Amino acid sequence: MGLPPLTWQNTTFREPRAIMKRLVIPLLAIFLLASCGGGPGKGGLLSWFKKGEKVEAQDPELAQLVNRALKYYRKGYWEMAEEAFRAIRDRYPDTPYALWAELKLADCKFYAKQYLEAIVLYEEFEKLHPTNEAIPYVIYQIGTCYYKLMLSPDRDQSFTKKAIENYERLLDRYPDSPYVVEARKRIKECRERLGEHELYVAKFYFRTKRYRGAYWRILYLLQTYPDTRAAQKARALAPKYYTKALEETRALAAGTLKDFWGKPVR
Repeated sequence: MGLPPLTWQNTTFREPRAIMKRLVIPLLAIFLLASCGGGPGKGGLLSWFKKGEKVEAQDPELAQLVNRALKYYRKGYWEMAEEAFRAIRDRYPDTPYALWAELKLADCKFYAKQYLEAIVLYEEFEKLHPTNEAIPYVIYQIGTCYYKLMLSPDRDQSFTKKAIENYERLLDRYPDSPYVVEARKRIKECRERLGEHELYVAKFYFRTKRYRGAYWRILYLLQTYPDTRAAQKARALAPKYYTKALEETRALAAGTLKDFWGKPVR
């Protein structure tokens, strides 16, 4: 039983000898399969195959595993697909299918919405194969995992910042990648979220009569995220917040400042 041909539409493999005859098309398809659903992609796992290297004829067990993994993956049976991809990676580590399966394991975690686990696998792939053609896709996916994990403006924004960090890493290292357009769009969304967070905190401080802290947050928002909708709202609030912050500073200097509960601030 031979391995099925790999195409973008059918997600199947070519026979190994055909790979050696026509490297570009089938190996490009392997990466396109890896990036399916995560954005448009070009290139592939080309660096895994050296020019002139011969691929041994695959045995029936490997062919069965590949078919099984593809079947489960296409149907969205992520746990069963993971099991098959893991078997390919572990039992056939010296074949090109092992690298492909390694990346697909991360993709399975991603599409199963297990984003923290997917991040670990994508980062491991990047660490082990830093020059692989799939790295732009991997960095994009890491950023997207954090993007999917973002919390509402009233919550901690660590994931939002990590999403920006990885999308910007993609832009810096691979400015010609097909993922940069979506990365820029999401960076803008993340900055809006961070701006909303700063505005939320500023308003909270103002409500609880911590006026200097509120005004500092307004200033930070205007300086750090000036192009956001939150900054437009902050500009309208700035005079009022400044006045109250000034009053608080004077009261503190005079020793008459009281906290939210009316107790003197010492």
